[in-house]
Amino acid sequence: MSFGQGGPSWGPGGNQTPDWAALADESAARNRRKKWLLIGGGVLATAAVGAIVATAVISAGDKGSTGTGKNARELPAPTDLPNETAEPEPSFSSMAPPPPPDPKDYISDAKKDRAPITVDAFFPGKKLTTGDRVYLKGATQQTKNCAATTKGALGSILVSNGCDQVIRATYSRDGIAVTVGLAVFTTEAQAKKAAQQSSGSIATLSGSGVPAFCPAGSVCRRTSNSYGRYAYFAITGYTSGKDVTKTDKKAYATGDDLTNFTFRQIRHRGELQASAAATAPAG
Repeated sequence: MSFGQGGPSWGPGGNQTPDWAALADESAARNRRKKWLLIGGGVLATAAVGAIVATAVISAGDKGSTGTGKNARELPAPTDLPNETAEPEPSFSSMAPPPPPDPKDYISDAKKDRAPITVDAFFPGKKLTTGDRVYLKGATQQTKNCAATTKGALGSILVSNGCDQVIRATYSRDGIAVTVGLAVFTTEAQAKKAAQQSSGSIATLSGSGVPAFCPAGSVCRRTSNSYGRYAYFAITGYTSGKDVTKTDKKAYATGDDLTNFTFRQIRHRGELQASAAATAPAG
């Protein structure tokens, strides 16, 4: 005889036979329970490790943590960090550097203008080149007899204002000659006054390839100016005796070239001395 589904069955001889289908279902159910237990345990273990790591990170980041473990370390609080370095801090002077020397100061007073006064210092070489124009240098002269280098009233004007010496140089090009007279004074005020009072002219200086020019009765161009303690005068004329007119661009350009050159030479003298003073060691 037999019982209902799931119960044991009786085989021949009265032996009890297991219900293999029921046993298989029960075994499968047990395996499923073990599997879920293993998964759940892994999740719990992972969560526990994460919690331990998080606790360690938080403890390490806590500036007030002292630690009690064998390998515990105390992190320095911000107030414990050094606030000074071994390198010295840069220092800056509160005083502004002195301004560079003014070149004009060195040619405005004999006390500062100590460079030698010679013909070559102001009129060097054998020619002057300005742009595409070349002027040959003729005769030169340097004298302390200021009045002897002039025509008309200019001599007395130079002497009355304390003229120390006069340097003259003549240049020529294409039949036009120019004599420049450089009068040296002790102060800028004396030189400026002499140029402003100018009357008459500097005397022409011929020779060294330049014939006499601007004879009495001829018309020549006369100019006067000053810079620093130097007054400079020029007379421009044709070596042929031709008169210079107010519309004579050629003669005017020649005279301007030579007076501009003279001005630059005076200024350059001041620049050289100012530069030397600026680079000289402090004494």
